[in-house]
Amino acid sequence: MARDEACIGCIGVLTVASRGSGGPGEVRIKIRGGTETYRAWSEAPLPRGATVLVVDSRGTRVVDVVEWEDVLGDSPGIPGLTPTSDTSETKEI
Repeated sequence: MARDEACIGCIGVLTVASRGSGGPGEVRIKIRGGTETYRAWSEAPLPRGATVLVVDSRGTRVVDVVEWEDVLGDSPGIPGLTPTSDTSETKEI
């Protein structure tokens, strides 16, 4: 499978929680003038709505991610979700 180098370094939001080594989640990132969705693997489980950084590409539409804390507050969000006071949880609005 061909690696997608363009997505490495992009910041995205998990639309489906990842389960660490138990299975991938799904991340939506802004790339190439639009928005694309990738399967997202992480070392530790991450909740839906978590902001993540793409650190590697495993091949076509499969990436490795780590949780990302955006100190400037410019990270993308999922429409209809807003972070709660605990950043590991989200709630419907």
